[in-house]
Amino acid sequence: MAGALGGISTIWIVIGVGWLIAHRGLVNTRGRRLMSMLAFSVGSPALLFAMVSRASLDHLFSGTVIVSALAILVTGGVALVLARFVFRGGVGDNVVTFMASAYTNAANFGLPVALALLGDATWMAPILLMQVAVLMPVCLAVLDAQAARATGTALAPARYLILPFRNPITLGILAGLVCNLTGLALPEWVMRPVSMIGDISVPLMLLAFGVSLRLDPLPGKGEHQGQTWTVVALKTVGHPLAAWLIGVTCGLTGQDLYAVVVLGALPAAQNVHVIATRYHQSELMARDVVFWSTIASVGTLLVIAALLGGS
Repeated sequence: MAGALGGISTIWIVIGVGWLIAHRGLVNTRGRRLMSMLAFSVGSPALLFAMVSRASLDHLFSGTVIVSALAILVTGGVALVLARFVFRGGVGDNVVTFMASAYTNAANFGLPVALALLGDATWMAPILLMQVAVLMPVCLAVLDAQAARATGTALAPARYLILPFRNPITLGILAGLVCNLTGLALPEWVMRPVSMIGDISVPLMLLAFGVSLRLDPLPGKGEHQGQTWTVVALKTVGHPLAAWLIGVTCGLTGQDLYAVVVLGALPAAQNVHVIATRYHQSELMARDVVFWSTIASVGTLLVIAALLGGS
């Protein structure tokens, strides 16, 4: 677990810097929102374009991807039902709840975990591609449509279809897929600045998260805590359990079964909080789920490694 713990410590150090700059008065709430907006609208599209354009799409057709996708649908489906009928959230709140319960931190947390527990970082590739190419565009399209309705903007049915193509993250993903599928190799003088801009995305997310911990109510406080702990339990216990049950049912054994359970146990991604901030939907709940699931997932991963790591 040394590699995984190293990745976790890196995340929390950057978050701590965010807390510190807010504590020193260098960044206020408006500054935090600006950081989140830059991460959402500028950094993330560049990062995802660079990643998807160079990724191996062969991973998308492995059997473990089907199990991981079903585990996401089961966990997210339970979260949606609870959000709608127990916590009585609106459409935007429900989308954020779905993402918080099923959208995993497969990059800056998942990569060191994959190396430490699975011995191969390429296990993250199908999850990353599934999330950025399918899950995120669909969720953002729903949030964009909800935002349009909330502002009283009348949209013809045809305009709903083009909403995803007006979102910067979706555009970055689609452009990357086009380059990947067509074999288009952009010159280095183009990719270098794109990669440089993309590199600001994760640090900005983590810094904004740390600023939120200082300026907003601390995790563990507020009326949203019942929903927060429910989603944390789904993410750190329900998701890996669903992956194990589905994997066993589908005949996975050994390393394949171990891998899908580890992938399901990863915590909620920081960009769930960025998206919640961007659309002003369940911001504190998203932040707290990221916070607590990042802590709780360490224990979950240790248990999974002890039970399945030798298989």
